[in-house]
Amino acid sequence: MPDLRCTVQTCTHNQNYYCNLDSIVVGGNSAKKAAETSCDSFEERKGGSAYADAYSDMEGKEASAKSSVDCKATDCMYNKECQCHAGKISVEGGNACHCDETECATFKCGCA
Repeated sequence: MPDLRCTVQTCTHNQNYYCNLDSIVVGGNSAKKAAETSCDSFEERKGGSAYADAYSDMEGKEASAKSSVDCKATDCMYNKECQCHAGKISVEGGNACHCDETECATFKCGCA
C-alpha cells in the first residue's frame, strides 16, 4: 500500500493532504503521461469556501498517509494487476471541480 499525498484541496476526501478513503481509483486506461490519468474517487467539496474547509476535520474516517490504489492506468510502470506498487504517490489538481482535472503525478509510462 503506497503512501498517498493529495494536493486536491477541493476534494471532500482531502484532510491535511491525506485521503480519508481506504482505497482510491486512478483512471487512465490508455494513459501514456500523467496528465492523462485522474483520481476517479474525487468528489468536489460542497458548501462554503473550498480553502476554508479544505483541511478541517470532517465526519467519518480519519485520513491516513496509506491508501490502497486501484489503478486503471495499465501502462504505468507501478501498475501490477491493477494495483499501484509505487512506494509513494502524489495526486494533484489543486482547484479541481471534476475528476478529469486531477492526475496521478507519480505515473510513469512503462511502455517501450
